[in-house]
Amino acid sequence: MLSTPAGVLLLLAWIHPSYALYFHIGETEKKCFIEEIPDETMVIGKYRTQLWDKQTSSFLPSTPGLGMHVEIKDPDTKIILSRQYGSDGRFTFTSHTPGEHQICLHSNSTKMALFAGGKLYREERFRMTSESTNQRVLWWSIAQTLILIITGIWQMKHLKSFFEAKKLV
Repeated sequence: MLSTPAGVLLLLAWIHPSYALYFHIGETEKKCFIEEIPDETMVIGKYRTQLWDKQTSSFLPSTPGLGMHVEIKDPDTKIILSRQYGSDGRFTFTSHTPGEHQICLHSNSTKMALFAGGKLYREERFRMTSESTNQRVLWWSIAQTLILIITGIWQMKHLKSFFEAKKLV
């Protein structure tokens, strides 16, 4: 039977080393990493994309349509993986040649979508502008209708008095 320290050492011998990175990418920025990877090594990457709200100084929940493009090149600059992913997920690849692999990430968002602080903020502003414009068009139509009615009444009275003065009525 193994003693406790020997069991811990045996357990630690089975654990493979892993490394983690935590970083921020701007909406138009591309971030690339060069990693020395041995051959036949499986690499797993996990990510999450979130929008930063400057007004509340916090991250917004993941937005549909916001995602991450991942491109991985081997030491011979041959593309191993080039794929568009969703807003939260993981990618995996296996290196078949040892050496420096280039892993590049960039979001699929545009400057316009993030500049306004997110899609919801833009939609709210657009809705308010549409309602305001709709209200002004309604009042302008009512004013035009009233002016036409008043002008019509005035013209009928004026023509009636004209014909009475000429003694045609």
